[in-house]
Amino acid sequence: MPRPVSVALRTAGAVAFALVLLVFVLGPLVWLGAHAFADRWTYPNLLPDSWTLRWWQTVFSDQALGSSIQNSLLITPLVVLVSAVVCLPAAYAFARFEFPGRRLFLIGLFATNAFPRMGLFATLASLYYALGLMNTIAGIVIVQLLGTVVFMTWIPAAAFSAVPRSLEEAARDAGASRARVFFTVTLRLALPGILVGAVMAFLAAFDEAQGTYLVGAPDILTMPTEMYSLVLNFPKQVAAVFSILLAIPSVVLLLAVRKHVMGGQLAEGFQLR
Repeated sequence: MPRPVSVALRTAGAVAFALVLLVFVLGPLVWLGAHAFADRWTYPNLLPDSWTLRWWQTVFSDQALGSSIQNSLLITPLVVLVSAVVCLPAAYAFARFEFPGRRLFLIGLFATNAFPRMGLFATLASLYYALGLMNTIAGIVIVQLLGTVVFMTWIPAAAFSAVPRSLEEAARDAGASRARVFFTVTLRLALPGILVGAVMAFLAAFDEAQGTYLVGAPDILTMPTEMYSLVLNFPKQVAAVFSILLAIPSVVLLLAVRKHVMGGQLAEGFQLR
């Protein structure tokens, strides 16, 4: 095949792929944005017949929807905090110590994401009933915690492992205590990786719906679980508004850590030996 033809085919393929990606990525966002402000939209008009803010007023004035927003903004940071307390010491141990079964435990961390979640949640339900954790904040925190373990262990462990031992030894030789070396050298250099792990854990907990619905409904509903009710019982414009609100924390956090994610920090976080 002549080179100009080959180049033209590759260019056409790249353009076609970009257009398909544009449709499937930006298409739903445009649909949500239009319906969130559309009053009436009749076929075959390309634009809404009229615009309104009353769907936003409906969301913010509805007590159940407001409660779900409060629950998500309260429970998710709590899950990330508990995950950090549980996982960061383990991450440091995986990064700095060799012990029997270390690699097995590392691979076993993926077991929480290797099987269908609903089967795991259904199995936990009997234990939850026995312990009185159904319809409780503690029960929801535990369920959402399962999805954060991988991110809050693997990524910080790789970040701790990447800190040069020579810097720690130099600080020790200068007279710094072990605690001061950890907080001023090790933790400081590993902080970007820990931040990325915390953001990924936040997103995993914030978007978790199945387990949260199984444990918390009908008394405690978060934003993702409230979407079930919105789709069934509210106009699609209300669901569009709520979807935008649900996406805002994810977009803000990803923008906040974009330089670490785009710089390869996220990929490097899983390169742990």
